[in-house]
Amino acid sequence: MKSSNIGGQAVLEGIMMKNGSKYAVAVRKPDGEIEVKTDEYKSIMKWKKLTKIPFVRGVFNFIDSLVLGMKTLTYSASFFEEETEVVLTEEEALKQQKKDDLIMGITMVLSVVLAMGLFMILPYFISNLFKGIITSRLLRTVLESVVRIGLFVIYILAVSQMKDIQRTFMYHGAEHKCINCIEHGMDLTVENVKKSSKQHKRCGTSFLFFVMLVSVIVCFFITAESQLLRVLIRLALLPVIAGISYEIIRLAGSSNNPAVELLSKPGMALQNLTTKEPEDDMIEVAIRAVEEVFDWKAYLKENFEEK
Repeated sequence: MKSSNIGGQAVLEGIMMKNGSKYAVAVRKPDGEIEVKTDEYKSIMKWKKLTKIPFVRGVFNFIDSLVLGMKTLTYSASFFEEETEVVLTEEEALKQQKKDDLIMGITMVLSVVLAMGLFMILPYFISNLFKGIITSRLLRTVLESVVRIGLFVIYILAVSQMKDIQRTFMYHGAEHKCINCIEHGMDLTVENVKKSSKQHKRCGTSFLFFVMLVSVIVCFFITAESQLLRVLIRLALLPVIAGISYEIIRLAGSSNNPAVELLSKPGMALQNLTTKEPEDDMIEVAIRAVEEVFDWKAYLKENFEEK
């Protein structure tokens, strides 16, 4: 498989695809039409050199993904809000935009804080309950990661019961299938996409698995006596864990090495929870998003046609 470096994510009734700094959001509106928006995304990090340094770039890439994800999710949700007859002046529209940006920023910060509490701090305290039974610090660290993965799986299973989330997971599947289709040398058509896999090694779900895996190794070296200090160090090391995990998933996405393939399997298995088989009209939306940011015909010609 030849990596295309294109990536994306599912939004409400649609897909966001990104290639370099350019991104496109395609949304199936309530009237059945597909609305497409393209734009350039400017990284929060203005010093570009930092975004190219291994193990550092992953942190900024993760933050950029969160920001762009929230932005495109808000955009897609706007098509499903109740319409009002209120017409805003330019000044009022600017104030409303600032208000929306503030709400989006607060929501993102709260989401990150809740995620850290649920998936980083809570597993530590649960594993620490077994301190009297499990004397080995390594085993307790492994238990902490098992609890973390278990909480993640339970969370995914719980939210997947929601109808909107189920459809989002179907769009997530459509995103993967489109990328797999072109990376395996097939024309980007609905029929070819349907035949492609809904699992992909560069998926965010796999990234989260690597975060959990890397945390086993990193957290083992936390030897502070104070329980509060151990928690604070865990939180402080999150950028390090994210940076290492990003490099692993970059390698996984571009390598067919058997060891790398084996390392990718658990994350790929977890994707069965976050991706579902899409309907044809969902695939059409995903194809529109891809074609706005990526010349797949030129890609196939360059990588798959005989020289």
